[in-house]
Amino acid sequence: MTIKWVVSDPLVMNGEPFCYGTRLTVRNILELRSAGYTLGRMLKDHPELRRMGVAAAYEYAGRNRDRYADFFEKDGSLMGPGYSEAEADGLPSQYRIPGVVIKSA
Repeated sequence: MTIKWVVSDPLVMNGEPFCYGTRLTVRNILELRSAGYTLGRMLKDHPELRRMGVAAAYEYAGRNRDRYADFFEKDGSLMGPGYSEAEADGLPSQYRIPGVVIKSA
């Protein structure tokens, strides 16, 4: 079975895309990142999150920039700390997006 990490269901969270297995929307995850949360802190504070799910949320935001425009810098990268190269190690290539998922501190 392949997990769809970002899910949208009109009957859940008012249709707002959310991370599989959580009650956290893509917007919630972007708000945490823009507030300075690192991947480690997100996973510690929200143990239901998974490394792959957070990366999928970032990738989803990258594909839907109009919807999440408030979370992007002028240079096109997402605000806040992203994955380091080490944290991104082992992620599938579709999630290894510089400036969106992977971002230097």
